[in-house]
Amino acid sequence: MKKLLKFTPILVFAILLSSCSSVRVAADYDREANFDQYKTFAFFKPGIDKAEISDIDKRRILRAIEAELMAKGMTKSENPDMLVSIFTKSNQRVDIYNNAWGVGGWGWGWGPGFGWGGSQVSTRTEGMLFIDLIDTDKKELIWQGSGTGYLVTKNVDKKEARIKEFVSKTMEQFPPSK
Repeated sequence: MKKLLKFTPILVFAILLSSCSSVRVAADYDREANFDQYKTFAFFKPGIDKAEISDIDKRRILRAIEAELMAKGMTKSENPDMLVSIFTKSNQRVDIYNNAWGVGGWGWGWGPGFGWGGSQVSTRTEGMLFIDLIDTDKKELIWQGSGTGYLVTKNVDKKEARIKEFVSKTMEQFPPSK
């Protein structure tokens, strides 16, 4: 039992560390929609233009969405069955870790002792990507997926890989299984 308690903090830290790198996804859809009928898609420019991210990141997201939909057998078209739009949000997350601890000594304020203290502040950007799929004829939202996770901003290769991960994990939920 003592050995288990000894390794519990390490296990908890490992779980927390691994959960920080993953993308949490959710999806919602119209139960009345027949997803087998959707074979073609196009991007909905007015919706995409409203996304508050750089044009470079928009293109990265759109390329990733296009690749995912094409891998599912869909084709890009000038006369699509379905329109694709995106929406993004981001939040700064501030974590404060208090690392104070010490070992006692003798008497009142004097004597041997050991101590260490301090706080560590960490800030990270958590982003959300919403992918909306809209029936072209009905002009209705038929599916929405969202991915939430931490963003990479300093390394371009890692940033691009992270965007692909967001899109891939989110699009795993499309089409919905009934």
